[in-house]
Amino acid sequence: MFRRIAIGLVAGVLSATSVFAQTPPAAPAQPPAAAAAPSPFVFPGDAGVILNFVKADKAADFETVLGKLKEALAKSEKPERKAQAAGWKVFKASEPGPSGAVIYVFVMDPVAKGAEYKVGDILVEAFGAEGQTLYKTYSEAYGTPAIGALLHLTNVVSLGK
Repeated sequence: MFRRIAIGLVAGVLSATSVFAQTPPAAPAQPPAAAAAPSPFVFPGDAGVILNFVKADKAADFETVLGKLKEALAKSEKPERKAQAAGWKVFKASEPGPSGAVIYVFVMDPVAKGAEYKVGDILVEAFGAEGQTLYKTYSEAYGTPAIGALLHLTNVVSLGK
């Protein structure tokens, strides 16, 4: 009888062990994450334009940071930064913007396909902590609205060809 109890006890322990040792059920599948919205600073077309409205009394600061942006692009070893520099021009409008703002027009033609034209990222990449300070100066120069238009352009016709 003792032997039957011992065998039953061992069988019960083994059964309990196998029940508790089973792999827990898989967690329910998570719904796919919503795709992140594409950055407006990546231009998928042929060219891009950004209108920047800068406070008149901060125009000199803004232009100083643009000089550092040029330096950052020039010193970068990354091919996409070289491509950005090759097609990125900055113009200053003669006409005043809203509330007397100075209008700076960034023209990227051609764009560096897939490259992000975020000024802050480029400055920090090149200058580290100094880049963060430069970006703060750049950001504080903006009036209202800061960016009047950000346009992704596709060439329809080249009139000179």
